[in-house]
Amino acid sequence: MVSQDKTAKVDFESLLRIFTVPEGPESTLTQIEDRLSLNLNEFLKEHIVAEEKPLREIEKDFNDSLLPESPSFVSEHTQHLLDTLVSHSVHTSSPSFIGHMTSALPYFLMPLSKIMIALNQNLVKIETSKAFTPLERQVLGMLHSLIYAQDDDFYAKWMHSAQHSLGAFCSGGTIANITALWVARNNAFPADGDFKGIEQQGIFKALKHYEYEGIAILVSERGHYSLKKAADVLGIGRESLIAVKTNENNKICLDDLEAKLVELESNRIKTIAVVGIAGTTETGNIDPLEDIAKQCQKHQCHFHVDAAWGGATLMSNKHRHLLAGIELADSVTIDAHKQLYIPMGAGMVLFKDPHAMASVEHHAAYILRKGSKDLGSHSLEGSRSGMAMLVYSSMHIISRPGYELLINEGLDKAQYFADLVSQQDDFELITDPELCLLTYRYIPARVRLALEKASGKNKHKLNELLNGLTQFIQKRQRENGLSFVSRTTLTPKQWDSMTTIVFRVVLANPLTTHGILNSVLNEQREIAKMAPSLHKQIDSLVSTIESKL
Repeated sequence: MVSQDKTAKVDFESLLRIFTVPEGPESTLTQIEDRLSLNLNEFLKEHIVAEEKPLREIEKDFNDSLLPESPSFVSEHTQHLLDTLVSHSVHTSSPSFIGHMTSALPYFLMPLSKIMIALNQNLVKIETSKAFTPLERQVLGMLHSLIYAQDDDFYAKWMHSAQHSLGAFCSGGTIANITALWVARNNAFPADGDFKGIEQQGIFKALKHYEYEGIAILVSERGHYSLKKAADVLGIGRESLIAVKTNENNKICLDDLEAKLVELESNRIKTIAVVGIAGTTETGNIDPLEDIAKQCQKHQCHFHVDAAWGGATLMSNKHRHLLAGIELADSVTIDAHKQLYIPMGAGMVLFKDPHAMASVEHHAAYILRKGSKDLGSHSLEGSRSGMAMLVYSSMHIISRPGYELLINEGLDKAQYFADLVSQQDDFELITDPELCLLTYRYIPARVRLALEKASGKNKHKLNELLNGLTQFIQKRQRENGLSFVSRTTLTPKQWDSMTTIVFRVVLANPLTTHGILNSVLNEQREIAKMAPSLHKQIDSLVSTIESKL
């Protein structure tokens, strides 16, 4: 605590005590941890919220814009957080929370996180992360080896080289993707004669020197929205992120990719990178990486793979073939806070060539000096925590075979749920799971038959009504707080590419059971009955369609 008297001013000696670990079993810190642990046990229940409260009501608890003028007891403030924050937080660890790429975490990460926070290392420079720097370099080497499988001599030479980098830790996939494309852009316009490089003289002079009319990045229609941010931040503009058509399996169309590469070249537009997706956010599909690599080699452009979600599949000897060709990529994004089960804020980008990041190297007089092993010289972010320690520990405690079990279980569970959905006469599987992600919707058999037979305005109107029903079910299910699935919008080929709202399920939580998956469908059936107005409109339109057959 800072002060015994809430009306008293804060004194420096009292303030210092909050930076010192209390001693004794009855310390305030120990009491807080005990109380918090009891509350966190709620996260293992099948409810996704401990107590239902509308967002507008929660906002009232956080509606004071004034800074406090008097201190609070640590214990009292903790109780305040338990009452206003923890009790109304989403239980992402709940086995019935299957809507997003967030899952339960291994129990051992909580005490290890205390070590990380207590040490408070800043990974930007050796002076504040002496031991953490080589640890992070080793973790990058381990993930690099998982993807590229170079020999021992390669890692002995490059892993701890001050002038080189195998990659960078990032706060997430967005920064990782931006970093990869930043490197690709700079390497596409290197110093040449009087031109000092794009990193020194900017895009306008780079285009002028190399006689190009513009810059482009190509990615499938299922590319993550972070790539638009990358195009924006890198100064090439969102319109220069060119979307390539996808096929009925939500994979990039190679013929369209080739056509666009040729067209861009004929218009003197430099393609700095093609992005292959290894686990699309919406459907979990994987692009044909080997074929994309061949086209990138042919057109001499950087090949980046966004494997933020699917990259962990490489841990499974049974399923790593799904990512065949990823080893041909110039760079790869992978998020440890997804299927490596690390807390939020642990993304990585790996580069096949240890020299690749030289084009983004930065130095400063007081840190990041030339010749030092400061990690900040090759990263977009400056100050960073030692999240690598949690990845390092998980790699050792769980091990690759342990991760393989988790990955295999997730894929098996996704296939079980896909089969379960397909067996129902009132649900429709929209996308089969390639990884542990799938989409589906509620559509009674009679309505499905009418949709198949309908044409023109009636077909689109019925589909719109079904979209409204899907949206209603998903929102009400979330509000009920028993389980959670997300929703997205697709254009399935089997429905003539009509805009279709679907349920989206991610089955990465090892605590999720077959029983829970069955209950999710049962709950959705019951919720569907709570929309009589929509059902009346659907039934009326179905009758109209049937009368015309």
